Amino acid sequence: GVNVVQLETAVGAAMKCFDNASGINVPRSRFLPVKKTSDLLLVMSNLYTLDHGSLMMSPKRMFPSTPLVKLGENNFKNVSAFLSRFGSIPDLLELDHITVSGDVTFGRGVSLRGTVIIIANHGDRIDIPAGAILENKIVSGNLRILDH
Repeated sequence: GVNVVQLETAVGAAMKCFDNASGINVPRSRFLPVKKTSDLLLVMSNLYTLDHGSLMMSPKRMFPSTPLVKLGENNFKNVSAFLSRFGSIPDLLELDHITVSGDVTFGRGVSLRGTVIIIANHGDRIDIPAGAILENKIVSGNLRILDH
């Protein structure tokens, strides 16, 4: 095969690093950059399906755009912290926007729809229970549901 080097920098700056360099224009539909855990949530969700090695927007999504995802820096910044907060990645097919801040965890089989805002106050924790459906909801304060 052909050797390929990917540089995370501006195109002009990268081009000068190579003799006889050529550029190609890759449409946005051909790649999905994952720079933050909010991007990772989208890629891992049911919004996308794998079709012959390419991630494609699920035909089950009614809207062509991806949801706006804002995850708190303190609890969702790195991948291991992000993954530890999900029993499974929520259903996002009908989601428009989610904001999560503070110590929040999600049980298995959670579905998020419309606009969902979840804010755990400093020192508090919110556990979204398994199977919960949150549609156009604001959840704040402290919520813990414990098995007995």
